[in-house]
Amino acid sequence: NAGQRCAAGSRLIVFEAVYDEFKRLLVEATRALKVGTADTDDFGPVINEEQMTNMLAAVSRAVDAGATVLTGGTRLTGHGHDGGYFVAPTILEHVGSADAISRTELFGPITILYRVSGFEEAIALANDSPFGLTAAVHTQNINRAMTFIGRIQAGVAVVNGGTYGSEPHMPFGGLKQSGNGWREAGTQAIDVYSDLKTVYINHDPTHV
Repeated sequence: NAGQRCAAGSRLIVFEAVYDEFKRLLVEATRALKVGTADTDDFGPVINEEQMTNMLAAVSRAVDAGATVLTGGTRLTGHGHDGGYFVAPTILEHVGSADAISRTELFGPITILYRVSGFEEAIALANDSPFGLTAAVHTQNINRAMTFIGRIQAGVAVVNGGTYGSEPHMPFGGLKQSGNGWREAGTQAIDVYSDLKTVYINHDPTHV
């Protein structure tokens, strides 16, 4: 989808303890992505010229406001790209939570890295948004995962997975300015696709 997905991870909030290594690995993997029209490419062009122009302008304004482009931030040209609306996969950092690019849905291959001291700061930053469609946490700590599920202001919460990938028979929608006002799939989804399972999880929210 070339990053043009409502549930794509546009804000990546990373603990200080692992930030530098995470950034290095993410930038390395992002630079290895192949953009084009072949079946072997990772993704193709964005939908039209207007969308491409708007995304690149948002990146440019963010840089003017103090952001740093770690990779990408430009239109791709040259062999295999000429004439197409190809945007290089882009990672930014040094962006404030109140900056325009932090509070806008770009629908493109652009993400922002934020450095936080720990869980409380991460939750506060994640919830400091006019949108609340999907969110994810990556952790081996079940207490942290359960606390995240309870406190995150999003219509979909994922533990140890991407922010996208909701199944079509499951309710899907968001909080705040996200979603289209309708969440439920047909009631047949409950009967046709679901098996009931009762799960009991005891956790201590003081150990996050």
